[in-house]
Amino acid sequence: MSISLSFLIFLPIWINMAQIQQGDPGEKEKTTALKDLLSRIDLDELMKKDEPPLDFPDTLEGFEYAFNEKGQLRHIKTGEPFVFNYREDLHRWNQKRYEALGEIITKYVYELLEKDCNLKKITIPVDATESEPKSFIFMSEDALTNPQKLMVLIHGSGVVRAGQWARRLIINEDLDSGTQIPFIKRAVDEGYGVIVLNPNENYIEVEKPRTRKQPSCEGADEPAEKRERRERVSREAKRRRDFFYEKYRNPPKEKETLQLFIRENGSPEEHAVYVWDHFIAQSAAENVFFVAHSYGGLAFVELMIQREADVKSKVTAVALTDSVHNVWHQEAGKTIREWMRENCCNWVSSLEPLDTSVESMLPDCPRVSAGTDRHELTSWKSFPSIFKFFAEASEAKSSSQKPALTRRSHRIKHEEL
Repeated sequence: MSISLSFLIFLPIWINMAQIQQGDPGEKEKTTALKDLLSRIDLDELMKKDEPPLDFPDTLEGFEYAFNEKGQLRHIKTGEPFVFNYREDLHRWNQKRYEALGEIITKYVYELLEKDCNLKKITIPVDATESEPKSFIFMSEDALTNPQKLMVLIHGSGVVRAGQWARRLIINEDLDSGTQIPFIKRAVDEGYGVIVLNPNENYIEVEKPRTRKQPSCEGADEPAEKRERRERVSREAKRRRDFFYEKYRNPPKEKETLQLFIRENGSPEEHAVYVWDHFIAQSAAENVFFVAHSYGGLAFVELMIQREADVKSKVTAVALTDSVHNVWHQEAGKTIREWMRENCCNWVSSLEPLDTSVESMLPDCPRVSAGTDRHELTSWKSFPSIFKFFAEASEAKSSSQKPALTRRSHRIKHEEL
């Protein structure tokens, strides 16, 4: 609802109040009721008037949308892309509809990870009881047994879940740009084991139990006749207030919920450390590679701060995409910053051509352009460069070991002679 329309609605009330204040003092009660009305109404509340119920489909088919052969979300009947403003002048309702569709998209991507990418869904905590809150990650069959290479994927903050880079891209662009599926499929093709983290799944929501209102002790000692008269006046005053108020507000009621946090996974940083300790550190892979987007980069730096020696011994290279980490604020030590300079690369949002060097204010890792100024697209646009970076890092690690062996062998032969 526009502000001008709201002004026209409130104008007669303001005029009426001014007239009452200048007129008969006996109208004081009406003034009080009108003041109470204005104090309890704001534009956000007014926008809820006559809002349709927040009752949305729970399937893509129910929304009349489907993904086509290009991975684009299209209307089943019209073939048109998703329309956010389904109902004009009802932004809140449209936003709730978008969020409901987003939850369906999340489940759809989970299905793709299992069916198309052949990943396994692993419950965490690993020793969770049947009754406690749980989360999960996804892993390839050989994630812990692959002796050569393991790739770990970490998305950013917000509504995204395992397997996604950006919900907005999935809905408005396509599955390739918005999900981690292209990374997973190519990694598997190139012989990597894969672990997909789920750092935003930190709690479950349960409906808040209704609390019973305790009977008031007020007036317990007063005469019954006086108490009855007072309660009758109170009820009548409430009825008049509610009459004025409900003329302007009758929104759909939303359930109140409680958040029950998941043990040792209550934040993205906790989750990264937990998955490292229970899975990545236990893997057989000689070379571990990380791809971390946005807040995922911060979670990786926090992991390194807490497990520095282990990370250095196991991780070969880290690809960050528009990471929001800060080595100063996170108090990363000198040895961590030096290791990041040698083993990490951050593809940042920039209109410079892909892989062009970008100046950095922080003394951590090299920054290069992702070839786009859109934050959410940086992972997809840097996709080919990341795999090239990993291949070169792996080759450099192998070659740095081979010359040492060759020199030692040559020295032994020379001494024998």
